[in-house]
Amino acid sequence: MRKAGHDLFVYGSLQEPEVVHVLLNRVPDRVSAILSGLFRIKGRVYPTILPDGAGEVTGKVLKGITDDELKLLDEFEDVEYVRKAVQVVLTDTSEKLQVGTYVWRNKEDPDLYGEWDLEIWKRHDKDGFITATKKFMEGRKLPEAKTRIDTFKTFFKQDIENGKPLDS
Repeated sequence: MRKAGHDLFVYGSLQEPEVVHVLLNRVPDRVSAILSGLFRIKGRVYPTILPDGAGEVTGKVLKGITDDELKLLDEFEDVEYVRKAVQVVLTDTSEKLQVGTYVWRNKEDPDLYGEWDLEIWKRHDKDGFITATKKFMEGRKLPEAKTRIDTFKTFFKQDIENGKPLDS
């Protein structure tokens, strides 16, 4: 019998429990998994994947995501990403699992390059990313709510103006 809820493969910033907690007000059960094809987005503090990319992507499968949480995560990922079904391999058991994940919508994006590194992100961008995510969640309650893209552009533009680079 299938457990209620959705299983979602996350990589990049959504591997960080603090980010997930800001969004969902909880940290779901999670297990390590592998998928292929991770690229970094130029000038951004978050990565993307293309399912036909080379290499392996390590991430987490968030277990038991509710329908409302999935809608919220879809809203957070905004128009830049599309949620697709993929197959991942669980690190501990080698079990194959069908899950959802967020894939970059523009496969021909000229700004896709290089690798995104979670440890570098934690050192350079995590605090700002969590603050921007909190601003996104607070802003959702307002009638003139901004998208995640607009919230992050505003937040990180202010960071640049204060002398802190957007992406170190």
